Amino acid sequence: MLDKCLLIKQDSRIMDISLIQKIAIWVLPLIFAITLHEVAHGWVASWFGDQTARLAGRLTFNPAKHIDPLGTVVIPLLMLMLSNFIFGWAKPVPVDPRNFRNPRRDMAIVALAGPVTNILMALFWGLIFKAGMMIQATGNAWLGIPLVYMGAAGIMINVVLAVLNLIPLPPLDGAKIFSSILPRRASYWFDMVEPYSFIILILLLITGILGRIIGPIAYFLITSIYQIFSL
Repeated sequence: MLDKCLLIKQDSRIMDISLIQKIAIWVLPLIFAITLHEVAHGWVASWFGDQTARLAGRLTFNPAKHIDPLGTVVIPLLMLMLSNFIFGWAKPVPVDPRNFRNPRRDMAIVALAGPVTNILMALFWGLIFKAGMMIQATGNAWLGIPLVYMGAAGIMINVVLAVLNLIPLPPLDGAKIFSSILPRRASYWFDMVEPYSFIILILLLITGILGRIIGPIAYFLITSIYQIFSL
């Protein structure tokens, strides 16, 4: 979806491999990152009283319920073939803040749930990376190496997804958080930017500004996870 865009630069560990190998390495981390991100929004919304996502059948781990054919399959595959980046989106989980007791506060927490879930998943993939290293050290490279590559991809995907979504640009999660702390009138005008946000995001990507914004933060988080697990 447009507010779940992915800008993922491939790790140097998985640059010099075939397209089929790249797809095999990236597909599970990417699907899990998108699916759990969306489910997290729906779960927290349900906790605060909005059952819209539940009634729509979106509180499920079934990726088919969250995948956008163009944004999750076609665009990422084309970019994987043509560049060292993946850019895409998933279908949004429907949330109706009118069902919340405190709409502004609760909407901010619902929005934050997605990026927080991605950081937790990045830590999970750090464990997979570490397990791969340990398995590889026992001489089982056939299993250890794929786990190492997949762990590296999972860390990167989830960290970049989390950081990107915290940018205060409608309709990204960061915009929902930022809008909730603005005065109501300022929040109204801020939300008016949403129809132009995708164009703004593309321009930021093309000009390299987006990379300069999220790059240092993502690098810090990724290297921190590597240090935590001694990768």
